[in-house]
Amino acid sequence: MHDGKELAELKKERGNQLYKTGRYQQAVHLYTEAIKLCPDSSTYYGNRSACYINLYQYKAALEDARKAVALDPSFLKGYMRIAKCNFALGDLTAVNSVLSTVREFSLDNSAILPEVQRLEDLIRFDKEGTAACKEQDYIKALFCTDQILEQIPCTRYKVQKAGCLILLGRCQEARDVANDILRLEEKNADAIYVRGMSFYYQDNIEQAFCHFEYALRLAPNHQRAMNIYNQAKALVQRKEEGDKACSQGRYKEAYDLYTKALQIQPNNNSANTKIFVSRAIVCSKLGRFNEAVDDCSSALKCDENNRKALLQRAKCYMELKDFNKAVSDYEKAFKIDKSRESLRLLENAKLALEKSKCNNYSYYLVFDVDKNASLKEIKKAYKRKALEHHPDRHANATDDERREHEKKFKEIAEAYAVLSDTRKRACYDMSL
Repeated sequence: MHDGKELAELKKERGNQLYKTGRYQQAVHLYTEAIKLCPDSSTYYGNRSACYINLYQYKAALEDARKAVALDPSFLKGYMRIAKCNFALGDLTAVNSVLSTVREFSLDNSAILPEVQRLEDLIRFDKEGTAACKEQDYIKALFCTDQILEQIPCTRYKVQKAGCLILLGRCQEARDVANDILRLEEKNADAIYVRGMSFYYQDNIEQAFCHFEYALRLAPNHQRAMNIYNQAKALVQRKEEGDKACSQGRYKEAYDLYTKALQIQPNNNSANTKIFVSRAIVCSKLGRFNEAVDDCSSALKCDENNRKALLQRAKCYMELKDFNKAVSDYEKAFKIDKSRESLRLLENAKLALEKSKCNNYSYYLVFDVDKNASLKEIKKAYKRKALEHHPDRHANATDDERREHEKKFKEIAEAYAVLSDTRKRACYDMSL
């Protein structure tokens, strides 16, 4: 027969063996039995606290560590566990207070000093990471967070890591981090919020709203979820109002609405890409082609393969007679989508570039008529030339020959569109 203390020691030893093999939950059960048998042992509480830390149950670990040092005020490991738990729970003031106490105890204890140094390093990483976020240096912020997580893999810093990943455009990685949290805590409002952020920054508004609403049901005072939810609703509303104004020809109003939408979430590249393109279209309608180019360029900084932005910018370059840049953008758009329409736009831009390089080129030369030719003469020449180069007449020609006739047929159509219109012809004549 064992007395209570001997039995408690046996359970502690068995718990230690389980702890060494990583079976922390089973070890907790044995340490708990030991505590029941001998509730005044700081060691048992300290060991159970260590298990809880490895199970990421920092509140329970903190309670046990505090109980341990209350029973034995010289129990240094207990103080270090209190500091770790407070760090994981975000109470850095408490961490610094505990470290001050530990330093007083450990002047002659070199074994504990490395742990103190590690915690001080974590505090430094926390401060540097916070400063980096404020400066929008998310790569450094992510590095600092990873350094912390290597030592203390807690939910608080996992959420922080996910936030950095989102702002770096790595939304799927951020979702994976959030999912890891939710596997252990399925109703963790912070993890649900950050999952919603990952959808929001991929412009999946419906999924984002579902997550923000769920986070707020779980934690009605969750300030970050509330703020982003309200911002997202405002952004969607401004975008929809801008689209409506644009479709109704109220371009100045649409421009103002898109501008307000862009000010709501400057870091949301996915949503803002669409708004930049929409505002570029409005600028084009208002004849502000240089502004439209700038907006398209902003969209392409967010997403370099955005075909709509490339096509819109190319169209603006055509209006600005910057044919080299138009060709470049149309070529990029064609690589993304090798459709007939993309090819047509590219060929038209190349034709315009070719014409711009030829000083002797003239729409009148296309029809072999004089600049003073009458509209009747131009119509007659157009019919003759169009018939001569119509693609249907050259269906059996070689590929190169067909392409050449198609090119000339486009030139003929373009020349006739200008010379048959009195206003366009007058403008064209002034440019010669």
